[in-house]
Amino acid sequence: MLLAAQGYEVEVYEKQGTVGGRSGLLELGDYRFDRGATFLMMTHLLEELFEAAGRSLHDYVSLNKLDPLYSLHFGDTIFSPSTDQEATAEAIEQLFPGNAGGYRRFMKEEEEKFARVMPLLQRPFERLGDYAKKDVLRALPKLHATDTVYNRLAKYFDDERLRFAFTFQAKYLGMSPWECPGTFTILSFLEHRYGLYHPIGGINRVLSAMGEVIAEHGGTVHTSCGVKRVLVRDGRAAGVLLENGETAEADYVVIGADFGSAMTQLFEPGVLKRYTPEKLKRKRYSCSTAMLYLGVDGPVDLAHHSVHFSGDYKSNVEDITRLGRLSPDPSIYVHNPSVIDPTLAPPGKSSLYVLMPVPNLQADINWEREGQSVQEAMLERLQQIPQLSGIAQRVEERLFFSPLDWQNGLNVYNGATFNLAHNLGQMMYLRPHNTFSEVEGIWLVGGGTHPGSGLPTIFESAKISARLLQKHDLARRGRAVVPQSARAGVPL
Repeated sequence: MLLAAQGYEVEVYEKQGTVGGRSGLLELGDYRFDRGATFLMMTHLLEELFEAAGRSLHDYVSLNKLDPLYSLHFGDTIFSPSTDQEATAEAIEQLFPGNAGGYRRFMKEEEEKFARVMPLLQRPFERLGDYAKKDVLRALPKLHATDTVYNRLAKYFDDERLRFAFTFQAKYLGMSPWECPGTFTILSFLEHRYGLYHPIGGINRVLSAMGEVIAEHGGTVHTSCGVKRVLVRDGRAAGVLLENGETAEADYVVIGADFGSAMTQLFEPGVLKRYTPEKLKRKRYSCSTAMLYLGVDGPVDLAHHSVHFSGDYKSNVEDITRLGRLSPDPSIYVHNPSVIDPTLAPPGKSSLYVLMPVPNLQADINWEREGQSVQEAMLERLQQIPQLSGIAQRVEERLFFSPLDWQNGLNVYNGATFNLAHNLGQMMYLRPHNTFSEVEGIWLVGGGTHPGSGLPTIFESAKISARLLQKHDLARRGRAVVPQSARAGVPL
């Protein structure tokens, strides 16, 4: 979208039938679902993205701010925070006496931390010297990179349930809060500070709007059109070979496909030296997710977002991230958008999305054998929620999606839904760079490259990579303007 707005001739090749990848639209009969991401955070970044393309986000998407943010269920205790900090502090004091002061301190200290961290998410890290820049040195005392998310929150709250309420967001990165670098306490801060938003029609509506803007700027989006190979000549990208046998030549290639899958599937053997299959296997990956998409007859009396914690949350997380096994008492997330969005289900009915974090495919779990029993266990877990008692009898449409489906259906490497993990060895300079060093003329975007997973940072990766491509193009052509005839690549 950004490149098309700058006058580049853009061709997008998307393997699926709709744009958006793992955040695309899923339809089951008359029911519609977001396949992956279910809310927007820091919407001003998305607004800036559309403004850079000469458009207004709000001309394409209607956003609803969620109040409360979500409901967090710890047995009979339900905590429903909002962006109203005084109201949230009062709720904390009522449910978890003595902890309101810690909440206020957390919000104040994280505000300063975020101000120092954000610049690092908006520029590339392509050489070791990037660590010596002023913004890194200024942020360093606040990064807490050698601490963990859980340890940081333990400094603010003495109630274990409240600690979980501010650390479960590490799951957005597919990591355990007991292992995730302390830098990422900013995730819960961002929710409480900036709020969460639901686009009418779902997150997929934002991605399809980007496709519309590309077309308005003269670009073309080809759906149901997979890419078989990136063409490389004399060490430089020359275009792509499509699965249908056609060739599309281009001056530049932008890869938005899953990083691990792209590196192992889209290049001829021997082309890549840094990202060989053997080296990719040794990298750390996020957890995966087992999904249930349910078309339900009648309304569902649950909040738009609800998280239902395991009775032993720490053991549940260790099963997923360290031991590689299915938990007997899992935590689950339930997305009930029909409570505010009538476009996703027939009148009087509900589209219900259920997510259960599970190990990725590096674990010794046979999903072809275990899939059916996991699906039934998830339904049974749902029916333990008082508001969902007996829901199995109301299900009209159902789809189960396992880590194997993420890999085989959406080309997600190892079924790691949240991409490469965000441990210290895979952040900033040590994460795949926006400019691809293996082959000239290629740029990377998405959760597998800097700055990382999550929609806000993925949008930032797009801004970074677009700027780098334009800078390279200008230097290569020795011109002060972007030529209208430049083929701005083939985003995948």
